[in-house]
Amino acid sequence: MNGSVQIGQVVGVPLRMHWSVPLLVGLFAFGLGRQALPAWMPGRPSAVYALGGVVGAVLLTGSLLLHEAAHAATARRRKISVEDVTLWALGGMTRMGRPQSAAAAFAVAVSGPLTSLVLGGAALGAGIGLQRLAGWAELPAVILLWLGWANLFLGVFNLLPAVPLDGGRVVQAVLWWRTKDRDRADLAASRGGQVMGVLLVAAGWISVLRGAPGGLWIVFVGLFIMVVAGAERRRAALHTSLRGVRVADAMSSPVVTGADWLTVRRFIDEVAVPAHHSALPLLDFEGRPSGLVQLQRLASVPPPSRETARVREVATPLSQCAVAAPDDLLSDAVDRFTLRTGPRLLVLDAGRLVGIVTGKDVTRLMQRRTLSARENGDRADD
Repeated sequence: MNGSVQIGQVVGVPLRMHWSVPLLVGLFAFGLGRQALPAWMPGRPSAVYALGGVVGAVLLTGSLLLHEAAHAATARRRKISVEDVTLWALGGMTRMGRPQSAAAAFAVAVSGPLTSLVLGGAALGAGIGLQRLAGWAELPAVILLWLGWANLFLGVFNLLPAVPLDGGRVVQAVLWWRTKDRDRADLAASRGGQVMGVLLVAAGWISVLRGAPGGLWIVFVGLFIMVVAGAERRRAALHTSLRGVRVADAMSSPVVTGADWLTVRRFIDEVAVPAHHSALPLLDFEGRPSGLVQLQRLASVPPPSRETARVREVATPLSQCAVAAPDDLLSDAVDRFTLRTGPRLLVLDAGRLVGIVTGKDVTRLMQRRTLSARENGDRADD
């Protein structure tokens, strides 16, 4: 996600934090320290409320991290590749590959909400237990009770049947299992997500009009669900239209390449400028692909450094590029597109570069298939 930085690892995958996380922690701390704690523990010093608010906010953020870590850990156990886990303003997001079975999709989807519900129950139980103690235990008890209810709400809310919420993923998995058609299940679940997003936006605006400013948060969540569900609906439609198509049917070949040992200056003058492409694959001394370099990365190299820096130093290595074989299904291959290299897929055969698939190649293929279908339809009418 743009605007995020890696801060470590969780369950063996990169953990990233978006710039909005401090804002999220601040909102949690404000809500607990200025509203919940004074209502449950009146008459305490402001410093006590402030300290309790910060502690509770950090614990709730940790709960969000555990929610996403459960998704990542379950995905890895199910042999699903996980790119990273990102914390941001709406909680968290785990980027991973597509599950290969409905059972795996279901297990990954329910792992997060179940973790939140278990955390919520444990926190409530601990808070109730501490309430029986006197004196110093009152503040921890109230924080734990607040944390417990917050996690229970998080778990229940995420089970709403709306993609990209976990409940929407559960619906996808169940429909996939019932229909044996993943694309059809994805399309149906994404439509449900769009409907749910509209309902949340409407409910949020009604709350705002009735004087509840918190309704703006519901509006924001609803808009997010609408956007993501719409994107997933388009992806499901793309998968349906590409069913049975192989990567070789869409790839461009031969491919314009450049040597990865060239300096940035020579590469720009001898390869990039004449090629008229926004990204170019690189080959090593043995003629094997070593990565992909984008013009914007070349342009970011300071002019004095271009005479000595090698182009491979500013390229995306092959290990981080999307790759496929010519006989792979194109519908599966397009899911390997990454944010690092954009909609570009290097096609390898026995370790050699034989072609490249870009977003434009996929669009052209779909246009050709549409024209062919119309022509066949017209002939049938004749």
